[in-house]
Amino acid sequence: MQPPASEIKQQRIVELRQLLQKASYAYYVLDDPIMEDAVYDQLYRELQQLESQYPQFITPDSPTQRVGEKPATQFSSVRHNVPLYSLENAFNIDELKVWQERWKRHAPKVESAEYVCELKIDGSALALTYENGILVRGATRGDGIVGEDITQNVRTIRAIPLRLNLENPPSRVEVRGEAFLPLEVFQQINQERRDAGEQLFANPRNAAAGTLRQLDSRIVAQRRLDFFAYTLHIPGMDDASIARTQWEALELLQNMGFRVNPNRELCPSIQEVAAYYKYWDTERLNLPYMTDGVVVKINSFALQEQLGFTQKFPRWAIALKYPAEEAPTRVENIAVNVGRTGALTPLAEMRPVELAGTTVSRATLHNSDRVAQLDIRVGDTVIVRKAGEIIPEVVRVLKELRPDNTVPFQMPTYCPVCSQPVIRPEGEAVTRCVNASCPAILKGAIEHWVSRDAMDINGMGEKLVQQLVHRALVQSVADLYDLTATQLQSLERMGKKSAEKLVVAIAHSKLQPWSRVLYGLGIRHVGSVNAQTLTQHFPTVEKLAAATPEDIAAVYGIGAEIAQSVHQWFRIPANQVLIKRLQTAGLQLAQEITTSAVEASLLSGKTFVITGTLPTLKRDEAKALIQNAGGKVTESVSKKTDYVVVGEAAGSKLEKAQQLGVTCLSEAELLGLLKDVNG
Repeated sequence: MQPPASEIKQQRIVELRQLLQKASYAYYVLDDPIMEDAVYDQLYRELQQLESQYPQFITPDSPTQRVGEKPATQFSSVRHNVPLYSLENAFNIDELKVWQERWKRHAPKVESAEYVCELKIDGSALALTYENGILVRGATRGDGIVGEDITQNVRTIRAIPLRLNLENPPSRVEVRGEAFLPLEVFQQINQERRDAGEQLFANPRNAAAGTLRQLDSRIVAQRRLDFFAYTLHIPGMDDASIARTQWEALELLQNMGFRVNPNRELCPSIQEVAAYYKYWDTERLNLPYMTDGVVVKINSFALQEQLGFTQKFPRWAIALKYPAEEAPTRVENIAVNVGRTGALTPLAEMRPVELAGTTVSRATLHNSDRVAQLDIRVGDTVIVRKAGEIIPEVVRVLKELRPDNTVPFQMPTYCPVCSQPVIRPEGEAVTRCVNASCPAILKGAIEHWVSRDAMDINGMGEKLVQQLVHRALVQSVADLYDLTATQLQSLERMGKKSAEKLVVAIAHSKLQPWSRVLYGLGIRHVGSVNAQTLTQHFPTVEKLAAATPEDIAAVYGIGAEIAQSVHQWFRIPANQVLIKRLQTAGLQLAQEITTSAVEASLLSGKTFVITGTLPTLKRDEAKALIQNAGGKVTESVSKKTDYVVVGEAAGSKLEKAQQLGVTCLSEAELLGLLKDVNG
């Protein structure tokens, strides 16, 4: 008996998908096309027609599903299943050798190691998640812990497989790589923008990042992003069962259907790494994409695991960068900045100069040793560059152009802010102010506390912090939680409404998790990633404060230096007083409430609708707060709605809530309710 027509069509749909996926793999990964473009287009159109006739057979991994039909309204934040660590930078072979000596100190029994060299692509990092072989999520790097869900845009990149090229894929695979724009495409995009009178992209990296954040995936598809994969992680499987080395991992990625950079090289020693770096210094100019350096990784996964991580970087990898763009300019003044740790940093104030797409007028001189090494003086002509294409720094002084009567610069012996004596601890290159009451230290501590990665207090800018410190309204971060709208109104450019909004924003920061509070405390060597790691192992401030340096150092990714710094911080009486004040103010000094606690909370099973523009919270932030407290957020108001959170320009949802008698809350009332729920 002949099978039903629908079954025959379904078999043809499956066959077409397999043919097209095989053709994409050959074209994008193997660089060895197996069919003409016209044939591919014909098969693709046939698949489109069949799927339109039988939409019940459409699957997410179909080649026709690469471009979404409707633009996204916004991107949601997502937490990475595996953190994306950044890499430490080296700018020459000598610094590379210093890195090798450093990792060897952590593995004294290892005499030598192989290295894998890969070109560092100038693009935008992506985190891809596959479940049972199907792409389910694509996210930006973000801060390494949380990124933005841009799955709809990622699906448009043809070098990223929608289905892994494996017969029996693991239940979950995490893939990391770099999305980038080929130079030809970049130039074409800028020409189109020039013709349309639009602002040009500064470089391919900015263009790639901007493309990935387009809300309309059809625009992303038109820009023809490319992608190289460079690492993977398969939860629940030990490395030996996946791949024992980085080189094997790259081959596995290619077999899975990804493009990996064809110019990678396995180097048996640091000398071969240096030769690879030197070769590509000039040869990279012939590549069809931008590269700004070489990523060097220890090949052995076992040795990688042994070396672990510092507070920011893996010890087993480094980015060996090529010299950045340089430009000459004139030093007009040398100032000294005092940071939140009391460090005195000399800064060269220069005649503005264009550098790597931006205007530069200030450059760090790091410390007194660097000043002495450069012998930099006011009036000098200097060469300035962007270290890692981010931070401006002075490379060298053109002494042959030095004017007469210049004088060597001397670091101050007294703090330029509080006028107290400064010290330079033995064995350190940094000169420090050790006056705990120094306004610059206090100002830096508060700016760090209110920053986006810490307590994220919206509206608390640098000038406002400066006024609070200058008028002695705050003498520690705990004082922020005692501020009133009346006090804030007394400050410059602070009206009644702005003051009230800021009080609400400060109160809202009490809901930030324990990890952000720990990072905000500004403990030396504790970055945002380390704070996440520490709070997972020490779920309350009491447990962390009571931990020994050995307890802390035993945490994977936390070294002895960080452990000692954390331990010493909690031994200082003033810091113990600060913790007690923050507890009294109601900040979260313990891990988030558990699922069982959420289910038992007052908001469990409650339904919310958010309408209008809230004073300080973005809609996603308000939604996350409600969901974390056990509530549910929907889009429409009905008899089943328990609360409507109302902002400015609320519209019809507010009217319907009033008609149905649904309780309406302001943002302040919502935060008060959440505070009650969290105790």
